Amino acid sequence: MKHAFVFPGQGSQFPGMGKEHYDKSAFAKKLLEQANDILGFRISDIMMSGTEEDLKQTKVTQPAVFLHSVIAYKRMENARPDMVAGHSLGEFSALTANGTLSFEDALNLVSVRATAMQKACELKPSTMAAVLSLDDQKVESICEQIQNETGEIVVPANYNCPGQLVISGTIKGIEIAIEKLKAAGAKRALVLPVGGAFHSPLMEPAKEELKEVIEKTSFHQPTSHVYQNVVARAVFDREEIKQNLIDQLTNAVKWTQSVQVMIKDGANRFTEVGPGRVLQGLIMKIDKSMEVDGVN
Repeated sequence: MKHAFVFPGQGSQFPGMGKEHYDKSAFAKKLLEQANDILGFRISDIMMSGTEEDLKQTKVTQPAVFLHSVIAYKRMENARPDMVAGHSLGEFSALTANGTLSFEDALNLVSVRATAMQKACELKPSTMAAVLSLDDQKVESICEQIQNETGEIVVPANYNCPGQLVISGTIKGIEIAIEKLKAAGAKRALVLPVGGAFHSPLMEPAKEELKEVIEKTSFHQPTSHVYQNVVARAVFDREEIKQNLIDQLTNAVKWTQSVQVMIKDGANRFTEVGPGRVLQGLIMKIDKSMEVDGVN
């Protein structure tokens, strides 16, 4: 049987993150100081002493979650993943863990991605909403219907677990969707406190910016398969990994499907590495028989 390592995305940040690693490990301290130099601002100070509001800025959140996850992984002794995956942003942590990206290159890509996404959010007001207890196909069909009838953008963005799907789009598109989804029987459909419509066509400007930098970055031969969000299957080819990372910005995160395929491919133990326990909860909702733990 196989041991999978999974890495969280945006939303798992918390005030004081990374402090325990910084205080206890000279290696962690060195990596965080290196990150301050790469990013051009003291992200370590914001992580350890900043408020919840400070940590919500996309240009801070994404590098902060990446740093916490990668440091937690690198401090583990004898970590030998048979397979890796990450939720959205977490895919960059996963690709660092399996040797595809160096720490420096991955952090640079995360920084470019965060800044580009922030800029795309400012171009057109947009948002996301969580939909609970409604069949995925029903959500997909309502989103498609709204787009056809109104021209507003509204698409499935995060397939988190059965009965939990996040949609993404224009403010008006999401407002219409919430009403229709509730009428269709959703237990809840509520707007999320996010900066914009991640994983939707509205991220196209960010995708172009990220593509340019990804194409100039060295991708190494992975030491294990990565199960990527966009295709929900094992990927080993470096060119395909690059393309999937680029496509991820405007396409849905197929987390449910990725975990199901990992299980089908032999995973029986999942270790979440990084801040929070969100992925552990989602995996248990996808398959209760899995052995799940976490390293913070």
